[in-house]
Amino acid sequence: MSVAFSTIPYCTNSLYDPQEVYQLLLACQKKLEKQSHSNIISFSQTIRCQDPLIILDDFLRTAPSTAFFDQNSIYFYGENQRKNEAILGYGTTQLFCVDNSDRFVHSKNLIEECFKKIIKIGSQDISEANPHIFCGFSFFSDEEDQKSLFPSAFIFLPRFQIIKTNKNSVLTINLLLEKNHKIELLIEQITFYINKINSINHDEYYWLKASEKFKKTIKFEMEKTFKISVESTLKSIQSNQFNKLVLAHPLDLIASQEFSITHCLNNLRQYHPDCYVFALSNGQGNSFIGASPERLISVSKQQLLTDALAGSAPRGKTQKEDQSFAQMLLNNQKERREHQVVIDFITDRLKQLGLKPQFSPMKVLQLSNIQHLWTPIYSQLPPQIHPLEIVAQLHPTPAVAGFPTEIACQEIRRYENFKRGLYAAPLGWINYQGNSEFIVGIRSALISGNQARLYAGAGIVEGSEPDKELAEIQLKFQGLLRALLSNDSETL
Repeated sequence: MSVAFSTIPYCTNSLYDPQEVYQLLLACQKKLEKQSHSNIISFSQTIRCQDPLIILDDFLRTAPSTAFFDQNSIYFYGENQRKNEAILGYGTTQLFCVDNSDRFVHSKNLIEECFKKIIKIGSQDISEANPHIFCGFSFFSDEEDQKSLFPSAFIFLPRFQIIKTNKNSVLTINLLLEKNHKIELLIEQITFYINKINSINHDEYYWLKASEKFKKTIKFEMEKTFKISVESTLKSIQSNQFNKLVLAHPLDLIASQEFSITHCLNNLRQYHPDCYVFALSNGQGNSFIGASPERLISVSKQQLLTDALAGSAPRGKTQKEDQSFAQMLLNNQKERREHQVVIDFITDRLKQLGLKPQFSPMKVLQLSNIQHLWTPIYSQLPPQIHPLEIVAQLHPTPAVAGFPTEIACQEIRRYENFKRGLYAAPLGWINYQGNSEFIVGIRSALISGNQARLYAGAGIVEGSEPDKELAEIQLKFQGLLRALLSNDSETL
């Protein structure tokens, strides 16, 4: 998938010449007289190395008196410390909300139409200078109770984005250009974002080291009902109604003060450096955040990568105990069966798209407080296949739903007395070249002011034991609780 759009050469270094950009925008505007639609100007330049999380924190905390700033803006934040990459998309130049069963097809069409409107000012030599569109999808396509929070497909081209890699940091500003727009106002917006971002003093951010106030014991009011659900599920599995079912459970918290999203994200990236740390805000005071170990898809230069991640064990208190748990996990037939279901599902779904998936040997992925069986799966991707076609084909995997998929989803609705919303659903981005990355929104929480709903789940297969599955969910909650409560003194 690749969408061609116009590019106007411009030096993408730290020197910004408003007069030169003015002339470029004026030339673009004159071309609109012969067009029936507006354009989107995408201006990029390198900036000094910045931490996108600090920039997000600054924009959320300060409210300058300007029409270019919205304290409750929509944003997306993602960080992968293993690759030394972070991305921030803030504000909206284009926003699409889709609520129907064909959401992936509609989203694909909207994204392609949006990219066609873009005129890129800058060099194509820097890959990070490409505009990205950010996406969040709910677990089910008909989450009626979630309409006030997130629709089934939530897609936006940000007002500005920052991509940080180990090589450089690149700022991209996306602005709508109409026939009657004043070019001076667009120049003013570009200047505002450049000056504000460059003026942030990163040395002042005391919270870069997470505090350690988390000493609480949270009482889980779920033991009896969850174990009953597991026992009932096991009976259904024994009668061959389905092979696997992922049962999730929420944990609701009310804190003594509003949660700081950026503080929680900073804690998550320090406590879980091997995970994808993420946040998606709807601009109405609701943010979905987490630290997911699971990549749904990653596409780079027509190479597709995805993960089979299922089967869990705790980490040991010593290196010897840790290695023992890992070896037991590798030898555990119940965990291997659960893992194999996911491998078979993913490879079969990719073959249905005409792909030829291959996979690396199964290994153990060790995270800060848990370890999983992990098999990377990869394939060459033809240019005509859009990333959202793969997302639609893979979601939901047996790792977050169960198998067979349709029956498992019906059982989830029957057993779970809450709406999953964005939990265990695809979140990520796509750029015009067809490169993309989507993670699975697990180990996550929905935050609204001083209230948080945490989510965790466990895969039930033949051989599962209710007590052990309950312990796994509680273990997953602990990682989130530590990140959310380290900066708060009390909960109700």
